[in-house]
Amino acid sequence: MSEKVLIVDDEKDFLDIMAERMRARGADVSTTTSAEDALKMVEEESYDAVIMDFMMPAMNGFKALKLLKGKKPDVQIILLTGNVAKEMIIEAKKLGALDVIAKPADLKVLIEKIKNAKAQKTIRGKKSLRRK
Repeated sequence: MSEKVLIVDDEKDFLDIMAERMRARGADVSTTTSAEDALKMVEEESYDAVIMDFMMPAMNGFKALKLLKGKKPDVQIILLTGNVAKEMIIEAKKLGALDVIAKPADLKVLIEKIKNAKAQKTIRGKKSLRRK
């Protein structure tokens, strides 16, 4: 696994454990505890996937998702949440999320989603090159 991933979660312990587990599988992982910092990081770097907690103190996942997609439409975002309601999944996907996964996230499932995100990013990049 050589995907470049940004993990955003206000729970520092969860963030550290998830980053460590993904690095052990070869991922290039950056982390932050705030959606505001994630917005800045996405502007400065290109990530194969952004894994973001839905419930954070200053900005919820829908608002962060809208802002991230507004700045970088091709960014692939996977939301993590403790409460996965069908309506939430539908709304998140309408706003451009690749997927919504229940916490605690199954690492195997998450890694597959990240690989899918990287593939989606590659496909979109090739399409935009053809348009030019």
